[in-house]
Amino acid sequence: MKKFPSALCVSIALLSSVGGLRAAHPFLCTDSAGGKVALVSAEGKIEWEVAYKHPQDCWRLPNGNFLFCHVRGAIEMTRDKRIVWEYQSPEKTEVHACQPLPDGNVMVVECGTCRIVEVDRAGKIAKEIKLPVPAAPVKLHNQYRGVRKTKDGHYLVSAKGEKKVLELDGAGKILRTIPVPGDVHEVLLLPNKNLLIALGDGHKVIELDRNERVVWELNENDVPGHPLRLMAGMQRLPNGNTVFCNYLGHGHLGKQPHVFELTRDKQVVWSFADHVNFKTINQIQLLDVPGDVTKGEIIR
Repeated sequence: MKKFPSALCVSIALLSSVGGLRAAHPFLCTDSAGGKVALVSAEGKIEWEVAYKHPQDCWRLPNGNFLFCHVRGAIEMTRDKRIVWEYQSPEKTEVHACQPLPDGNVMVVECGTCRIVEVDRAGKIAKEIKLPVPAAPVKLHNQYRGVRKTKDGHYLVSAKGEKKVLELDGAGKILRTIPVPGDVHEVLLLPNKNLLIALGDGHKVIELDRNERVVWELNENDVPGHPLRLMAGMQRLPNGNTVFCNYLGHGHLGKQPHVFELTRDKQVVWSFADHVNFKTINQIQLLDVPGDVTKGEIIR
C-alpha cells in the first residue's frame, strides 16, 4: 500500500474536519445570495432545485411538497415543480419568514407593511397581526427576519434592525421585549421553554432561560474551523444537538462550511461545504428527522 507523507495526512484530516460535500443527512435549504431553494441528499448531491430571488424560510410539508418564501411572497410547490399555493406580498415589501400552521394556513411576515399575516388555502388573508414599525434609521430590508408561531399561539419575532426579540400573544399584544447583542435572525422556543437566538452579524448564538438569563452561548471563535459569520437559520435535533447555518456573505464566500451540527459541549458532528453549487445557506431542514412541521414537531 502506498504511504502518504505525514504532512499530507494531516492536511487530509484537516479538510475532513472542516466539512465537505457529504452532508450526513438529506436536507432542504435556501441560498439567499445564490437565489435558489434546493433539496440535497446525504451524499451531498442536489436532487431538486428552483430559482427565486432571495429565498429565506423553507419547509418540507407532510404531503411531500415544499413551502418556502422569497423576497416577494411564499409558495407551496410539488416535487415536479407545480405551484399549488401562492401568496404575493404588496409592492414595496420584503418577505423573510413563513411557517405552515396546523389549520392549513401559512404564516407570512412582511417588512414594509410590518405585519404578520396568516393566509388560507385560497390565498386570502385569514388573520393579520400588526408589528411595531421600527424607528429610523432601520431600513425596510432590516426590519424583521425569522418569526415563529408557537404551539400556544404566541409569535416570536426577530426584530433584526432593532436588535431585539419580541413575544406577542395571539391578538398581537407585546408580552415582552428582549434586547440582544446582535441583529437577530432566528429565535426558537426549545422544549424546555428556553429561547435559542441566532444573532446574525453579532457572530453569536445565545440560549436564554425563562428569566432571560444566558445559560449557553456560542461565540465567534469557539469552534475551530467554523468561525461564526452571520448566524442565520437553526434546527434543534431530538438528541439535543443543533444544526447552524453560517451565512457566508459579507466577505466570506467560499471560505468555510455553510452548515454544521454542534453538540452542547461545542463538538462538531458534521459539516457541509459546497462552494460550487451554493453561495450562502441561510435556512435548513434536515429531512430524516421525524415530525410534522405543521404541528411544531420540527424545531427550526
